[in-house]
Amino acid sequence: MSSEPTPAGMNYLNFPKGIKSWLCTLDHKRIGIMYLLFICISFALGGLFALALRLEHLNPGPLLFTAKQYNQLFTLHGAIMVFLFIVPSIPASLGNFILPLMLGAKDVAFPRLNLASLYIYVIGACFCVYSMIAGAADTGWTFYTPYSSTTDTSVISMTLGAFILGFSSIFTGINFLVTIHKLRAPGMKWFRMPLFVWALYATSIIQILATPVLGITLLLLILERSIGVGIFNPALGGDPVLFQHFFWFYSHPAVYIMILPAMGVISELVTTFSKKDIFGYKSIAFSSISIAIISFLVWGHHLFVSGQSDFADMLFSLLTFLVGIPSGIKVFNWIATMYKGSISFETPFLYFLSFLALFCIGGFTGIMLGSLSLDVYFHDTYFVVAHFHYVMMGGVVMAFLGGLHYWWPKMFGKMYSEFWGKIACAFIFVGFNMVFFTQFILGAKGMPRRYFNYLDQYQPLHAFSTYGSWVLGVGFLIMGFYLIDSLVNGKKASDNPWGGTTLEWTTQSPPIAENFLETPHVTQGPYERGKVAH
Repeated sequence: MSSEPTPAGMNYLNFPKGIKSWLCTLDHKRIGIMYLLFICISFALGGLFALALRLEHLNPGPLLFTAKQYNQLFTLHGAIMVFLFIVPSIPASLGNFILPLMLGAKDVAFPRLNLASLYIYVIGACFCVYSMIAGAADTGWTFYTPYSSTTDTSVISMTLGAFILGFSSIFTGINFLVTIHKLRAPGMKWFRMPLFVWALYATSIIQILATPVLGITLLLLILERSIGVGIFNPALGGDPVLFQHFFWFYSHPAVYIMILPAMGVISELVTTFSKKDIFGYKSIAFSSISIAIISFLVWGHHLFVSGQSDFADMLFSLLTFLVGIPSGIKVFNWIATMYKGSISFETPFLYFLSFLALFCIGGFTGIMLGSLSLDVYFHDTYFVVAHFHYVMMGGVVMAFLGGLHYWWPKMFGKMYSEFWGKIACAFIFVGFNMVFFTQFILGAKGMPRRYFNYLDQYQPLHAFSTYGSWVLGVGFLIMGFYLIDSLVNGKKASDNPWGGTTLEWTTQSPPIAENFLETPHVTQGPYERGKVAH
């Protein structure tokens, strides 16, 4: 951030000027915008791989790729989407931009660490890109051993990229925790914080505690491949199930690293566009912390068919059902917030409705997979693929798109086309359900996941799923067009176009480099109607 005050008529986008001022910036808003750019590039690349995968399944037999190329393609799709897009999507881009504004702060606690986390993210992404060129890994995004210990593809560079990305996640979590504890505006007590802040707080706890486990696991895998230490490979005296325990001890909490920020965004959308105070503020805040705690206790439900004891299976099944309670509290409170509200069906609210429908389907099918008898049947079928995408894309991506549209006027000071926004949302919602609801049926009929070829009896459902991917792709193309067009031709946004009541809406659009001309003083909760909390 420049030490000089922002001149009149200028904002963080054009003051200070020059490429160097962006590359060396300490302004959380500029760092958030750069994260947003890289995350969108990663999403586009992962999406292209997904379209190619669906096209390959249009008919049985080889169409575009060999079996090995297909395995490499879905590994790249999964790894890019999880490590480069979904995990950092909301915290690193929207969180970096909005969190200090919501707290009434001038920046995050450690601006230089924030910039370092961005460059670490880029370095990790470069290793992933290198692995694509050097012969992409074909292990699946989970890198399951012993296959990942023995395949001749570039597992080391891909896992090293994920290892480096973990540091970016940890640094961001540390920054957010300290910022929330130390830089809240005068008068902003814990229960005057917006729910998006509570969600990022819970997410940061998981990032700091769980991510090192993944880092150590991937480092052990690299050591096993490079110098032959027997850890996971049974041929060297290792245990492949140990890898699953380590991996899922991180990766199930990582599901909530992905979904908790999304839930925070949804809480902001529902209260703003219902023109009502959020129903059950404290219960939503506490449910975020509850999810963070329980997320560390449920990893074993990924191992129901691994041979673990019956007692462990029953315990992890019970804990899996338990995690549905705080999630259900949130859904109930969101619906109660809409009750008798003055609802405005703008584009961000349509993404909220999409999230609500798709996340509930993902949650209910997750409870099904937590049931021992059903999980044994559905394990490693397309039913699991559909469930995962309903939670991750139907949940995280819909919330990310809702938050992006909600805060777009604040970030860039321009309004996008509401007409095309609603059209794109309709294409995305319909296309998504065409792709993935069909896969529930495929899985129930016994179609295994990650198979290059399939029996003729599955062809109509696979073809319908592929057609849906084209509808989904058109929706994202429309969105990309009107958002980019709004930067040039969009009408100037007011400081508070949606009537939001949290602190970021008290700044100009786009904000000045210092965020606020004067430090806000908070005297009320964040969602009290009729006046803004400052």
